[in-house]
Amino acid sequence: MGKLIFISSGKGGVGKSIFAANLGATLGERGLRVALVDMNIGLRNLDIYMGLENNVVFDVTDVLNGVVPLEKALVRDKRLQAAWILATTQRKEKFQYDEDQICGLYAELRSRFDFVIVDGPAGVNNELRMASASADLAVIITTPEYVSLRDADMIDQTLRARGIGRRVYVVNKVNKNFMSVGVLPTVEQITGIMKIPLLGVVQYDDAIHLSANAGYPIVLQKGNYIERNFGKIADRIIAL
Repeated sequence: MGKLIFISSGKGGVGKSIFAANLGATLGERGLRVALVDMNIGLRNLDIYMGLENNVVFDVTDVLNGVVPLEKALVRDKRLQAAWILATTQRKEKFQYDEDQICGLYAELRSRFDFVIVDGPAGVNNELRMASASADLAVIITTPEYVSLRDADMIDQTLRARGIGRRVYVVNKVNKNFMSVGVLPTVEQITGIMKIPLLGVVQYDDAIHLSANAGYPIVLQKGNYIERNFGKIADRIIAL
């Protein structure tokens, strides 16, 4: 059975979906079978970050409604050894399902893939509770700002109450220059605020966002420090 990793954040704009895309691409490059599932209902963007928006015909609602089998809705990323995406609907009102149905979908995905990476919604809401159902591991994305950290801590408390025992966090968009002059909290200060293990730190780099918006996860550009950093994060994910 594969491992289901739920990617979440307390607020929008912290780079959650871009992180999910690059983590999925890193694992898929290694030949591990990866399903990237967009559960940011009504705000679909994972297909754009993976450069597969023109290949999406069916979405998760079509699978849950029984319109098509799962394999028809999965879109393969041919640049990678073994990675697929399952898009969500852009119409939030279409998504009327209960937790048991979501768990059934996740169970089918687990049976086919080594890793199921679920890109969840931002914030504490019913969509978060439903999308995080039966997760093996939650990765909470935050930025080094006090508002973002407080929101991330609230997400952590919510997921803990949901029974997700393994929870880690990533500090994204880190600008060391701002940290060094005291404008932003340091990584050491952040570890004192958050109550769960730190999975990794991703520096702020315009190239990450430019690459994502071009539909090309930056980890596919070999030999740069970002690819190496995501490689280390992937190693820790595999070891958890």
